[in-house]
Amino acid sequence: MKNNFSISAFAWLLLSAICVMLILIGLNAALKKTDWEKNRQRKIFFGATLVIVLWTVLILILSYNGLLANFSKMPPRPAFVMFVPLPVIILIAFSKTGTQLLKSVPPHWLVLMQSFRIVVELLLLFALISHKIPVQMTFEGKNFDVLTGVLALPVGYLLAKKKSYSLKLAVVFNIMGMLLLLNILVIAILSMPTPIRYFMNEPSNTLVAQFPFILLPGVLVPIAYAMHIFSLRQLGYQFKLG
Repeated sequence: MKNNFSISAFAWLLLSAICVMLILIGLNAALKKTDWEKNRQRKIFFGATLVIVLWTVLILILSYNGLLANFSKMPPRPAFVMFVPLPVIILIAFSKTGTQLLKSVPPHWLVLMQSFRIVVELLLLFALISHKIPVQMTFEGKNFDVLTGVLALPVGYLLAKKKSYSLKLAVVFNIMGMLLLLNILVIAILSMPTPIRYFMNEPSNTLVAQFPFILLPGVLVPIAYAMHIFSLRQLGYQFKLG
């Protein structure tokens, strides 16, 4: 494990910590905009913080001990980790509390948050240069997810300025972002050394099962699809009002 911990490893830890911190800061700000009692606001904030921290610590411990690096069984453990938060996120998005909370979140926040994917793609490129991942997982290959990160900036800006066409543009952005995310997730899974491996070029995609790179499928990917789901849910509500 010591050999794996490097500047790159620290960068993944730092990026994940910054993203989680921004989400919690945004959650706290949104809670303060509601008319809920202070006690309820505190319970939701500390509950969300506890769940995120416990999940992050759990996957880091499992990856540090090599328990997520077994690719002999399906589904691959990193892929399983990737989608564990999905049902919880969908439940939150469509719950009464989640719906009310999303009304207090400025629409451009959820879009601008996706700009972190620019840094993700740069870190993946660095991993390619270091011969840690296959080329198809970067924008030099078949991964075009950097477009989501780049487009998040102008789309978020237009939403903040409340341009008449910005809501429809944001819907298109979210759908495109989810498709691009799905594209790289499929590529990542088909690059792992499993019975369904399609991309046979080396190295295989095993880095994402290691400490602390598990943060990519375990934290950063869920943040990406969560922001899309929350944004689309919020935009759907606004169109309903219109």
